[in-house]
Amino acid sequence: MSDPDISVVICVYTEDRWEDILAAVASARTQSYTALETLLVVDHNPALLDRLAKEYKEAGEVRVFANAGPRGLSAGRNTGIAAARGEVIAFLDDDAVAERDWLRHFAGAYTDPRVMAVGGRTVPIWASGRRPAWFPEEFDWVVGCTYRGIPSGRVRVRNVLGGNASFRRSAFDAAGGFATGIGRDGDKRPLGCEETELCIRLSRARPDAVLLIDDRAVIHHRVPAAREHFGYFRTRAYAEGLSKALVARSVGAGKGLESERRYATRVLPSGVVRGLRDAALSRPGGAGRAGAIVAGVLTAAGGYVVGSVRARRGGATFSVAEIEGGTHA
Repeated sequence: MSDPDISVVICVYTEDRWEDILAAVASARTQSYTALETLLVVDHNPALLDRLAKEYKEAGEVRVFANAGPRGLSAGRNTGIAAARGEVIAFLDDDAVAERDWLRHFAGAYTDPRVMAVGGRTVPIWASGRRPAWFPEEFDWVVGCTYRGIPSGRVRVRNVLGGNASFRRSAFDAAGGFATGIGRDGDKRPLGCEETELCIRLSRARPDAVLLIDDRAVIHHRVPAAREHFGYFRTRAYAEGLSKALVARSVGAGKGLESERRYATRVLPSGVVRGLRDAALSRPGGAGRAGAIVAGVLTAAGGYVVGSVRARRGGATFSVAEIEGGTHA
């Protein structure tokens, strides 16, 4: 099977990340496996849209679009999918940079026609220069990064993580686009899980589909100082619970929480034991990491309960977009 053309989609929303956006685009344009195009989708910010259009007006392989749907990351991604020309569509966060062989590792997996999605490994770049001593690696998903508990190598998974992921275009033809109303939509609450819901929906639409993570496909993701504090950790964990409740409503608790059960019953208890052991050995942060894991679990569980009640009462809704208007061959 020939090497696939890959379109890279980067969703952006604020001029505060201007330098980060330029760095993300530069990393996509200098891959060892050349991208067909890089698409910048601007989320309801005319000033940023105009600025980016001027910045890249001479770069033919960089195209700039306005989000054609409601405010939020899911609609922005759907806009990018509809405009993309590649057989494979890769997503990169606007505050991350990809290593040079990022797309090469994605492309290699698609030689198997059963593969519908491939994710990679996301490494945190802490604003303070180092991981906070209390911050457990088991909760790196809080800052959008690969967390302890995800298997290493190239492995089959239930879902990929959205900030460092790729999908075969036919995946969206089979399952539709990202659901709006689950992930981040412009408010201050750091919701997520839209990629989890999509991947489960894809596996139902295509039972033969293979979804992979290849930890050689690496990006480096900035973690701002505000996200290094326990207040954000707690807020993000609660929002994750709210989001998981919507996922469970969409695809059922059995599949929607399948990976989370293993994580909660195996990975997290091991993390608590490790933290307490480090505390007993007078290693920095051990007790804090153990406490953060317990607090994170309880907070996420509380969000899940609240989200489940809201969903049953009809207070939380979402919709799955059909991808239209694509320009692919």
